Amino acid sequence: MSLVKEISKRRTFGIISHPDAGKTTLTEKLLLFGGAIQEAGAVKSNKIKKGATSDFMEIERQRGISVATSVLAFNYKDKKINILDTPGHKDFAEDTFRTLTAVDSVIVVIDVAKGVEEQTEKLVQVCRMRNIPMIVFINKLDREGKDAFDLLDEVEQKLGLQVTPLSFPIGMGYDFKGIYNIWEKNINLFSGDSKKNIEETIAFDNIEDPELDGIIGANAADSLRENLELVHGVYPGFDRDAYLKGELQPVFFGSALNNFGVRELLDCFIDIAPFPRPKQSEERLVKPDEETFSGFVFKIHANMDPKHRDRLAFIKIVSGTFERNTPYLHVRHNKKMKFSSPNAFFAEKKEIVDISYAGDIVGLHDTGNFKIGDTLTEGEILNFKGIPSFSPEHFRYINNADPMKAKQLMKGIDQLMDEGVAQLFTLELNGRKVIGTVGALQYEVIQYRLEHEYGAKCTYENFPVHKACWVEPENPKSEEFAEFKRVKQKFLATDKQGQLVFLADSAFSIQMTQQKYPSVKLHFSSEY
Repeated sequence: MSLVKEISKRRTFGIISHPDAGKTTLTEKLLLFGGAIQEAGAVKSNKIKKGATSDFMEIERQRGISVATSVLAFNYKDKKINILDTPGHKDFAEDTFRTLTAVDSVIVVIDVAKGVEEQTEKLVQVCRMRNIPMIVFINKLDREGKDAFDLLDEVEQKLGLQVTPLSFPIGMGYDFKGIYNIWEKNINLFSGDSKKNIEETIAFDNIEDPELDGIIGANAADSLRENLELVHGVYPGFDRDAYLKGELQPVFFGSALNNFGVRELLDCFIDIAPFPRPKQSEERLVKPDEETFSGFVFKIHANMDPKHRDRLAFIKIVSGTFERNTPYLHVRHNKKMKFSSPNAFFAEKKEIVDISYAGDIVGLHDTGNFKIGDTLTEGEILNFKGIPSFSPEHFRYINNADPMKAKQLMKGIDQLMDEGVAQLFTLELNGRKVIGTVGALQYEVIQYRLEHEYGAKCTYENFPVHKACWVEPENPKSEEFAEFKRVKQKFLATDKQGQLVFLADSAFSIQMTQQKYPSVKLHFSSEY
């Protein structure tokens, strides 16, 4: 009984958006309502010296961007909420795709002035492929932006969503008066003073009430009535089943920086958001309320504390309970391991937990046993699906700039690749190392972290590759495959798992190779 009760309290979600739409600021404000921090830090403002709680790597503070997904947990109204704040920058998209395998629902943040941007489109596409329930939060209403109805249309057309507004703005930017909460039928007035933690709400059962004109002015009141009539006429009513199936997306308006509209979002979220959901493994569907424990690694983070080269493997618990000091089976290594100090998170502050339930995220200290996608169980052989590596877009040789530190460099590269920052390919011909990344910014992050965390220096050299293709021969002993290997030996490499990869220099050469060697299949993601 207690297991089902604990699971029903859990809400695990990710926040996604284009960079600068206000993800990290929204995360901070949610924590503020959860009573987890006293004062929220802004990411960009130089006036506040306090950085955002969820940006804890030095490089994030320097640039004002998030480069790693951070995990934060807090309690709010007897619910336990786990947030995964993802990087918005497209160079770190792979980290975000992997994080989406560990969440049960998603909040999409959209900037009122810029509308739907390309990174939002890509991420929402991934959520739709997996039918993850989504709530849309339209942010920055204290600035001038697009008309609310135009934005709702844009969300429907560009993202292919079916929306239903659960709150509606009264004015915008300079004339922003507040928000009418359709979900709870009350009005929240905007004072423009973000020092006040929580604004008062005035409940109106009937918006025809003449008192309304006295409070927000006759013009604003009339246009609000017209707008709400339109909303009820045009958009479908909220239906929780459709939302949970990923077919209907509720929309909220607000301004995260001014703490406005965030409480409405949170209150509605804990009412409607899904409990931890079942997950498909290669063997069977695993349900959260099963007695036996299972979970998978969706992220590895090295050196959370630079003083102790520690690595943490983040595990999403899929079923049952995870207990401290209990031996569990590491499926890939087929050996039992136990963990004396599993962590729960609050950005970089960690607490040791004795027991965690399905839906929670636990950090385990790792000495190099884990890779992304590994499964832990009580003994059953399970492999959870859906954490692929995609072909990188950029490739560079990595060279050691300090011959005395060759060992540190190798160790650093090894650990950063396990973390999934980038992919490492070793050329068959001469054993040179090539690093492939989704975006160019990752090279700087790697260089910075190698120097500051491992004391190793590296330089890069361009390597003209169009795409990495994973090679799958129909018959590894065939003459055709032998010839393919002989002709293409300059372009062959192995990835970190030892799989053969063909580094093609152009789309044309991929096409020619496929024609010439039909029995050798080429794949663009490693999960085939």
